Amino acid sequence: MAENTKKNKKESGLSVVKKTLKYFLPVAWKVNKGYFFTSAVRTLVNAVRPFVAIIVSPLIISELLGKRDLNKLLIYAAVIAVAEPLLSFISSWLNSQVEKYGEKFDNYITEEMSRRIMELDFQVTEDKKALDQVEAARTGMSWYSGGIVGIFEPVFEIIRQIVTIGGTVVLIALNAPLLFLLTLTVAVINAVIQNKQNKIEVERFKELSKINRAFSYYGWQISDFRYGKDIRLYGAKELMVERWNNYTDESTGQWIDMANKQHPLNHLKNIFNVSRDIISYLYLGILVLSGGISIAVFTQMTASSAAFNSSLSSLLFQLQQIVKSCNYAYEYVKFADFPAAIEKGSRHIEGTEHTVEFRNVSFTYPNTDVEVLKGVSITLRQGEHLSVVGLNGAGKTTFVKLLCRLYDPTEGEILLDGVNIKEYDYNEYMSVFAPVFQDFKLFAFSVKENIILDGSCSDEELNGFIEQVGLSDKINSLEKKCDTVLFKAFDENGIEPSGGEQQKMAIARALYKKAPVVILDEPTAALDPVAEYDIYRQFHSLVGGKTAIYISHRLSSCKFCDRIAVFSEGVIKECGTHDELICIDNGIYAEMFRAQAKYYN
Repeated sequence: MAENTKKNKKESGLSVVKKTLKYFLPVAWKVNKGYFFTSAVRTLVNAVRPFVAIIVSPLIISELLGKRDLNKLLIYAAVIAVAEPLLSFISSWLNSQVEKYGEKFDNYITEEMSRRIMELDFQVTEDKKALDQVEAARTGMSWYSGGIVGIFEPVFEIIRQIVTIGGTVVLIALNAPLLFLLTLTVAVINAVIQNKQNKIEVERFKELSKINRAFSYYGWQISDFRYGKDIRLYGAKELMVERWNNYTDESTGQWIDMANKQHPLNHLKNIFNVSRDIISYLYLGILVLSGGISIAVFTQMTASSAAFNSSLSSLLFQLQQIVKSCNYAYEYVKFADFPAAIEKGSRHIEGTEHTVEFRNVSFTYPNTDVEVLKGVSITLRQGEHLSVVGLNGAGKTTFVKLLCRLYDPTEGEILLDGVNIKEYDYNEYMSVFAPVFQDFKLFAFSVKENIILDGSCSDEELNGFIEQVGLSDKINSLEKKCDTVLFKAFDENGIEPSGGEQQKMAIARALYKKAPVVILDEPTAALDPVAEYDIYRQFHSLVGGKTAIYISHRLSSCKFCDRIAVFSEGVIKECGTHDELICIDNGIYAEMFRAQAKYYN
């Protein structure tokens, strides 16, 4: 516990700033180098601006109290009248350019984050800690840190304030040195107070990132049309709104708690600032009355003191702002470096005919104690059609998830052609399988894009897949044929395919992949037994000589298959052909088949 606390303290300090800046500097430079040049020019312009009034105003007062040379007064007035608006205009224009760069950075981070989320190992996407980290990264790179611009803006501001402080310190030290010490003391005190406020804010952020994920979940479910039927028919609206309100109240409570803790600190800073101003004017007034400085210098000192105080306070604030922004943005760095959940090798897969073997495989889902598979051993030969059956919860889908490397076994090993699958190149291994899961997804893309995704094929080849799965009549009846968009999320003329039509598109997608091993993992569970039987029969003829796995708790695919593996309580209780299993007295398969036979006779 002590070690973790020490590590967390270290991670929240200078090391986090270094790691965050080291990560984002090359990213920002790659995305847009112009940001750094624009910010550098803006920093110089903003550093010069205060000195126009600080230097020229005392000259005007001295001239008015002295010789009153009209030419000099006109020159001084012209400098102030022209320089101030000109520098202000340049600064404003440069600010607008930086905002444009900020939009580009934000778009880049959003795209990279989406890409990274899609590349995460599937196991990670079901891990609560990982999901919390994703939310922390997303919110951390939003207005909490201000994104890439929010990370580097304090750096440029620090440079600007150093220039301003350097100039004002020289002027004050020459004329009113005690004023410098007074302002410095109050600025340091304010920095300590601000640091406490920053810590309070960072602590609240850690809690809010967890709450925001749940808050967003319920908010999106309420507004997502896909859940409209269930919410209406089952009266879920009040439950969803109540949950949303609960997390809203919890989020609001965090903000109120933060405000209550920061409010007294704000009052304390105001007290010190007012005290500083009163003492400063008294000190300068005494110097004027005693003849130590002139009225012109008095005005210069008040302006210099204000600029010095503002710059020093800003410098200390920006130093703390870097720490705070980097702490928020560091959540993205941790997300980007999120460790892989499964081991990936580099070995190439040879040939197109493969044998798959489960050797004493056991599996327990992360953060649970339930062993879903227990010592499963089975070999799937090239071209064999295997039916995996069993009641719900028997471990059938987990069997496929392990086969497809969505997870790795807790114990035992899976072999492809006698080699542990961990040794193979991950992408090459994934190309071996073409699964159609029970919860398959179609997207609001065209029919063609849903089948080939980011692949390519000729219209003739695509029409061949559509014909094979029995969708030709449906697709040909559409005005835009294969270019018709599914659903109405982005196209009011989009179609809403039936459940069976969606399943056929998913099967066409699997056929297009041309993988040597195809898998049907209960994609027809929502259909009646006869309709399911027809789809399995059709798919069986499409698969032909490829290796195939059919998974179901119903037995419509069993008579097509060479072997049947019966899963029960996480183990393979029975394995054999239909004729062999049906003859086992009190066998699981025989009992299931007799119970379901009436649907297929």
